[in-house]
This record gives sequence, structure tokens and C-alpha cells, in this order.
Amino acid sequence: MQLIWFRTDLRVQDNSALAAAMGNGPTVALYLISPGQWLEHDDAPSKVDFWLRNLKTLAAELAALNVPLLVRHADDWSAAPQVISELCQQLQITNVEVNEEYAVHESRRDQAVADALDTLGINFNRHLDQIFFKPGTVLTKSGTYFQVYSQFRKVCYQRLHTALPAVITTPTAQAPLAIAGDALPEHVAGFATPSDVLRQLWPAGEAEARRRLDDFAAQQIDFYQTARDFPAQPGTSQLSAYLAAGVISPRQCLHAALAANQGEFDSGNNGVVTWINELLWREFYKHILVGYPRVSMRRAFRPETEALAWRDAPQELKAWQQGRTGFPIIDAAMRQMLATGWMHNRLRMIVAMFLTKNLLIDWREGERFFMRHLIDGELAANNGGWQWSSSTGTDSAPYFRIFNPLSQSQKFDPDGRFIRQWLPELVGLNKSNIHNPAGMGGLFGVADYPSPIVDLSKSRTRALAAFKSLPHFAGTEAP
Repeated sequence: MQLIWFRTDLRVQDNSALAAAMGNGPTVALYLISPGQWLEHDDAPSKVDFWLRNLKTLAAELAALNVPLLVRHADDWSAAPQVISELCQQLQITNVEVNEEYAVHESRRDQAVADALDTLGINFNRHLDQIFFKPGTVLTKSGTYFQVYSQFRKVCYQRLHTALPAVITTPTAQAPLAIAGDALPEHVAGFATPSDVLRQLWPAGEAEARRRLDDFAAQQIDFYQTARDFPAQPGTSQLSAYLAAGVISPRQCLHAALAANQGEFDSGNNGVVTWINELLWREFYKHILVGYPRVSMRRAFRPETEALAWRDAPQELKAWQQGRTGFPIIDAAMRQMLATGWMHNRLRMIVAMFLTKNLLIDWREGERFFMRHLIDGELAANNGGWQWSSSTGTDSAPYFRIFNPLSQSQKFDPDGRFIRQWLPELVGLNKSNIHNPAGMGGLFGVADYPSPIVDLSKSRTRALAAFKSLPHFAGTEAP
């Protein structure tokens, strides 16, 4: 008997571990409910709910393959070896198949399970599934992990030319087993149920993920390069939550993009190429988790920045968290995330740079808050984005690059459409005033909107001084 242990790979199509398990013989599936671990990892209630909803659709897809889905509880991952060992002995499992995960806790969990199963004579087999290339196979000429994305991407392009990852065929149904699937939980203690509106924004299931991918490839991907930075436009794929939960695979995404671009991934339509580059950014940050595990442990990728004198400013942090900073593009972005579990990528950069540069608040505060609210929260991408914005990470923005939220707002939401959607108190302002209500001098109509909590010019100077006080940056000047 074979066991596939599902984690962040909640699909039957193009699933490496599922194909391996069913190719070896009769198969049962397992999912672990681990609320203590999820709380420790700051997983958002909306994300946990999304997992549970996708688990239901997965159970139905597995049932069509005659694969029963079993559910077990392991409050934190230290309990996983015993729970899985007991199940394997009960069912006389010979092989456990998993799709590999890359953060430190996940890697340690899998090694502990593998060690426990080894003592029982049970094989624990890990498969490449979340990314295109196994970490450790895309390296610099000196044999180290890349620290610069553009160099990493170049090697990935070379690999894709010679070894394009194939989409794995969905297994055919096996003979029915005399094992019943378990009832699936509706909710998990410690995680609030999200609103119906949020749930409707993110329907569960592989069919929905595939529909989004197909619609994007057919209608929007050609314009992705020019439309992706404008939050009021439907310029992005809206697939990040499905990729994070493994409801769709990066291989499926890559092949859909190639089909829209005559098989080209580094030439042809600029929109397609740009989107494939975003898939490779996601890949890059997964490799970083393995090559530089300190980023999984709340440490800066650039050790010299650990000495930065971050400010302890709880009221300013709270204003940022609540979308009450007095800067409309910041506040609209934060309110979008609080309501929908998602934030447009351009806005993620703007709000992150505002917190870490203008407020000079530790990037880890922002990273944690995002993870607690994002339905698509992934350690690799979230950490990578926050460290990029705060100039502490790999391939990061130079410390003197500090986005001005007013000019960013004017450039990427020129008519104020996005701001009006999320800040109804500003709906009556024209497209000039809506970016900076404070410039109106507190005129009637914006009485309910706060004044800016920080002076942009002074705070920029403060951030530059903080970085230049570090020995590594001493004597360097902004161009």
C-alpha cells in the first residue's frame, strides 16, 4: 500500500507525488491538521479556510480515482513522525510519497518523519513539484547559490531551453479500496472564519484555478507587462493563492504561457515573458530558502543590516496596519488586504517601503502582519519581498531607493479609481486632490480622514542616516 501525504499541493492534476504513489500500487491519501504549527507560522485565517475548502474539492477529485483521503491531527510538526508512523503500520504502508517543501521547519519535519519511517522499513520519497529545478542544481560557476535574480534567471533560461519541465499526466482510477475517507473539518480552532465576501473572491478547486489560468492566458497575459502595475485594472492573473496552496502547479502555468507565445519564454510577447519572469522570481526565492536558511529564521539575508536601529513606534505601526496613515494609496492598499486577503504586488512594494523606510519600523513587523492576513502568504515570496523593500535582502533595492507614496499613487492610480474603491471618505475628491488630501488644508469632505503620520522628506533623511550609520554603508552616498 502506498501513502501520499498532501501538504501545499492540493490537486490531482500534475502532481508528482500522487503520480508516483499510484504508479506503484494501491494508494491512500493523508492530510495533517496542525493548528499549533499554523499559528506559530502566522498563517492567516483566510488561508487556513482556503486550505480546508480546497481539501473538500480535492477529496472529491480523489474519490473519482478511488483514493480515500484520511485526516489526522498533529498539533505541531513534532507530532508528525509518530502520527504518520502509526498510520503506516496500521495500513501496512510500504512507501510514503511527498512533494518537497523547502523552509527550515518543513525540511526538519520531513527529515524527522523519514528517519522514523526508516526504522520501520518504510520508504519516504520526496519529489520535485513546487518549482521547476531542484535546489542545488542551479548554481554559480563557483558552486554557490545565486544571490542576484537576473543571474539566476539567465541560467534558468538555459535549462528551460534544454530540459523543459513536463506536465505530469493525471493517474487513472485505481480499483476501489476497503478503506473509507474521513470527514473533513469545516473549521480549525484558533482561526476565525473569513467573510462570505472573501470566500466568494477565492472559490476553491482545481477547476477554478484552471479557469483563471485559461482566462488570463487567453485575454490578459499579452498586456501583463503594461497593466500589472495598475491596481485599478484587472492586469494580474489572480492565481497566487492557488499557487501557494498548490491547487495549480507552476508547470501548468508555464505551459499555458508558452502556448500563448508560440512556445517562447524569453522572446516574443513581452507580456508573456514578463509573467514567466515572475514565475522565476517565485522559484528564486524558494532556492534562497535552501541556500540561505537564515531567512527562514527571521534573520536578514544581508547580515550587516541586522544592526539597523529600527524604531519602536507602536502607534505608527498600528496606523499602518489599520490603513490610517493619511497617505491614501497606503491606506487603500492595507484596507484591500484586510478585506480580501490579497494585495496588488505594486502596492505590496509601496506599503513595505513606507513601513521600513519612512517609518523606519523593522521589516519583520510587516512580514508577520502580511502573513497573518494574506490568503496567498508564502514564506519565500513574502520574506523575499519584504527584505527587497527594506534593503536587507538578496537582490534588494539600494538603501537610498525610497518610494514616494504620493508620486507612486499619481503614477499607478492616476484617476484615483483604486483609492475611491477602498477609501469611501475620499470619494468626492478630484483626481488631483485624492492622492494627497492633506494638501487641501483640511477642507470639508475629508474630515474623517487622518492627517499624514509622517513627513516624507524628513523621514527619508532619517532612513538614509540610519543606513549610513552602519559600517558597511558608511561613506556611501545616494546618487
